[in-house]
Amino acid sequence: MKEVLILIPDIEKEQNVEIDVRINGRTQTLKYRVELLDWEGNEVPPKEKVQVLRHKISEYDKDWELVEIGPPTDKNISLMFRKKRSN
Repeated sequence: MKEVLILIPDIEKEQNVEIDVRINGRTQTLKYRVELLDWEGNEVPPKEKVQVLRHKISEYDKDWELVEIGPPTDKNISLMFRKKRSN
């Protein structure tokens, strides 16, 4: 699938995005979720952050696929998921 970059406003704690696109005359709605994963505590070691991230991704709703992991901050990291298409 080709990718198109679309800038969205600053994210809140949890944000759902729906984009209607027309491809070869056929309209499709693409659904995305952007979530902020808070680190549990101020001084979480990097290895523990990786474990928290892995757990969140592995336990996420299987109807959604991870498409992007944002840059981490001291407090959180953003995750973007895309709704899988049902064929």
